[in-house]
Amino acid sequence: MSEKHFDVVVLGRSLGAMAAAALLARRDFRVLVLGQGSRPATYQFRDMTLRRRPFTLLSATSPAFKRIFAELAQSQVFRRHMQPLDPMVSILMPGRRFDVPPDLELFQREIDREFPEVRRVIDDLYTDLARVNAAADTAFERDLCWPPGTFWEKRDTMSAAANVPYLRQGETRVLMGDFPPNHSYVHMVLQSAAFASNLAPGARPLPPFALARLHGAWTRGLFGVAGGEDNVVDFLCGRITALGGVVQLNERAVGLNVAQRGDHELVLDGQLSSVGASFIITDEPGESLANLAQGQGIVRSAQRDWPLVASRAGRFTVSLVVRSQGLPEPLGAESFIFPRMPGAPPDPLSPVVHLQRIDRLEPDAPPSDNTLLVAEVIIPSPGNLPLSEARQIVVNTTLAQFPFLQRHLMLADSTCDGLPVWVYENGHRTLADRLEARGSASAAESMPAMYGVDPPGFLGIGGEPLRGPIARTFLVGKSVLPSLGQEGEMLAAWSVARIITRTDKRRERMRRDMWSRIEFG
Repeated sequence: MSEKHFDVVVLGRSLGAMAAAALLARRDFRVLVLGQGSRPATYQFRDMTLRRRPFTLLSATSPAFKRIFAELAQSQVFRRHMQPLDPMVSILMPGRRFDVPPDLELFQREIDREFPEVRRVIDDLYTDLARVNAAADTAFERDLCWPPGTFWEKRDTMSAAANVPYLRQGETRVLMGDFPPNHSYVHMVLQSAAFASNLAPGARPLPPFALARLHGAWTRGLFGVAGGEDNVVDFLCGRITALGGVVQLNERAVGLNVAQRGDHELVLDGQLSSVGASFIITDEPGESLANLAQGQGIVRSAQRDWPLVASRAGRFTVSLVVRSQGLPEPLGAESFIFPRMPGAPPDPLSPVVHLQRIDRLEPDAPPSDNTLLVAEVIIPSPGNLPLSEARQIVVNTTLAQFPFLQRHLMLADSTCDGLPVWVYENGHRTLADRLEARGSASAAESMPAMYGVDPPGFLGIGGEPLRGPIARTFLVGKSVLPSLGQEGEMLAAWSVARIITRTDKRRERMRRDMWSRIEFG
């Protein structure tokens, strides 16, 4: 018998998991959130704050994100945590730099300066992207399930998708088909989308709709969040707690006793107690629930039709602390570094680097003499880039773009390789024991996964279904809509909250009556 009972237990601390928990707490469900062993984004080395993964709020312009924060009545409050980025993105290549500013006139000047030969084609591309994203916004604003599961969900969602270019069934057009073969700008668009997606590169090409949506997220108005991912998670934790939920990010469930009727029972790690749950939500793939239950309780439809989901790539991240004076002043908060000109034959030892510049780690922190650079590369699995060499390659690629940065480098570290911390003084490197890196493991930590899904799910953009392999379990993680990245997680969170809410007529009526108390953003 469980000592405590919750309507919903959420496993994980991702943005999708926290958003689903906050929505359900807002709708009067009793919610428990368990961190399930997931670590925060930041950790410490001596007096320096480092990050184990970058974070970009690419979903800020998504209708799903806006709907969630509007229902939480926190749109205006959270907006104070966001800062518009200018430039939104910088592209760094050998002998060439290209900025994407929010101002249209300045953007056109950049195109005229760097890509005059394809000015008309680029104009046509962004006209097409504006049309696609406007139609997608209209579809995602509706209270639907993405991806749908039941007959009625499929009817309504397919009706909305039919009005979205590149998403409707039977679409045969190709995005960026008018560019010259192997043009640099095409590779820029593809790489920006690859880093925003949760679909492993090489598993299959990104669907044209996902490509339009992801590149549009970088270029439609990008926002930074001081404090990064941990700030957003803490904000949502505060809302869940204020709404009566319980948040225990340091706890994890190690077993699941499946009930054919009534509540499931979750066994907590290191405790003799267990908790009952009417519904369970996880941000991990469905296989994680099957493992918790030791294969018990898996429904027949899941045994028959469940897609094959595998981690086929990972995000390798390096934190570099540098003196701010060694960085060029115009360098923006988000950059992509191409170590070779796009279009050259692929070289796994020269990967494209996504670089974040973080001047302030906290919203109210005073200016510092040091800057944190968070560099990220995508490493296929299996691949030709050994993890033991990845840190050096990322550091070399970053330093090659900034000729005076070598003498200003103070530290380089990654939690993904398990190597000692690299400390630099007067250009000389020394090694520091990982035990000094507080909040990180002494051995290598797993890289954030990017998934391959076979066969492709809903309209080519889906992966696993919202409903888990066990009755009354649900998925809101990266594997549900992997090709849509962060926006896919927010859509899954909204959809799962919708499904669970509709199981309780009283709470469904309460939500319909909530219009007088909800802040509409």
